[in-house]
Amino acid sequence: MDDTYKTITNPSEGYYIEKRSRFISFAIPVRTVEEVKTEIARLRKEYYDARHVCWAYMLGADRKTYRANDDGEPSSTAGKPILGQINSNELTDVLIVVVRYFGGIELGTSGLIVAYRTAAAEAIAAATIEERTVDEDITVVFEYPYLNSIMRIVKEDAPTIVAQKFDMDCEMTLRIRKGEADRLRSRLQKVETAYLKEKE
Repeated sequence: MDDTYKTITNPSEGYYIEKRSRFISFAIPVRTVEEVKTEIARLRKEYYDARHVCWAYMLGADRKTYRANDDGEPSSTAGKPILGQINSNELTDVLIVVVRYFGGIELGTSGLIVAYRTAAAEAIAAATIEERTVDEDITVVFEYPYLNSIMRIVKEDAPTIVAQKFDMDCEMTLRIRKGEADRLRSRLQKVETAYLKEKE
């Protein structure tokens, strides 16, 4: 698995009109299904008078958790085109909701697909897209005299220090991108092994 993924950093909005039907779209950064549900409920409440509130989301760096919903539109004319935009922009940890106010003229299947796809694309275009790394946390335990050896590795490999505890036994949790985790782990293990040998 690649150790980077793309997501949006801020909520954004888009807008599209077709034959008097208004499509208001929202791209929202989310991390969990719970957040997705909360955001959909919030928009349903805010746009309670809209005919349809259609949506799609994708979660996780592996992009394996996703769903799309047509909310009463003909099957695959709303949720699927919205999800298609998430896919073509290679995004994850994102929810896109498109609210439709019906303008009195039927758009037909192909018209709906174009409208929902365009509205979703407008919201994505207005968002800031950021590439992030998939990170791993590594915890190392060592005695105080080994602190310099550990800190040298931290300085060279440049992981983020998530937590640290300095006592008789010291403990440090480091966060580093997945692709570099094995190398860091093996370097730290060498220090840990020396420390355990001395404890025997």
